[in-house]
Amino acid sequence: MNVVALIPAHDEADRITATVTAARSVPGIDRVVVIDDASGDDTAAHATEAGAEVVRLARNRGKGGALQAGLEHIAGAADVLVLLDADLGETAVEASALLAPIVDGHADMTVAAFPRPDRRGGFGLVKGLARVGIRALSGYTADAPLSGQRALTRSAWTAATPFARGYGVEVALTVRISRAGGRVIEVPTTMRHAATGRDLAGFLHRGRQFVAVAASLARLAFERQSTGSSGG
Repeated sequence: MNVVALIPAHDEADRITATVTAARSVPGIDRVVVIDDASGDDTAAHATEAGAEVVRLARNRGKGGALQAGLEHIAGAADVLVLLDADLGETAVEASALLAPIVDGHADMTVAAFPRPDRRGGFGLVKGLARVGIRALSGYTADAPLSGQRALTRSAWTAATPFARGYGVEVALTVRISRAGGRVIEVPTTMRHAATGRDLAGFLHRGRQFVAVAASLARLAFERQSTGSSGG
């Protein structure tokens, strides 16, 4: 079984070394690929030094576009994909918990559920939108609809790709895989990342995320309508 970890990264020079090192230490992961999404810092250099394969993008494509570039780089040569955020640091080692149900044949996609953050974040609007949209479009009830830490079988990532744009990528993965009959399991972890707070930067980030999730849900609704129309 060939397991490849894809890590999209933009200006993560401070954390990427620890993230790559932890990911490479996970039993079963064969390749770690960092997609440097037009960073303005030394993300690519640090990732290379830590032992990752690095794909450098000349222009910023956003999370979904970076993941798609990573998938094209490996030319589909993965029985299992592991998706990890670049700011996980040492907690990326918990990708092992995501792999176990996949390897055992109990799930087609696993999703990491994070503990409650110490720092106060937003008001839950984006998460609420994602949860309601996923349930309406696929019937699946997600407790961690926005978690970017996932493991997918070949059949699952084939059904869910190409990756959706930007921050809508996680919602699209869950909806498409659930619609295809895939088994989705959320796995409790103690993973942590650099969560945004209740400051201007944090609200701007969540605003962009809200728009991206809403746009992704709209496209997914159109996909269902188109499929239903063609099938009828």
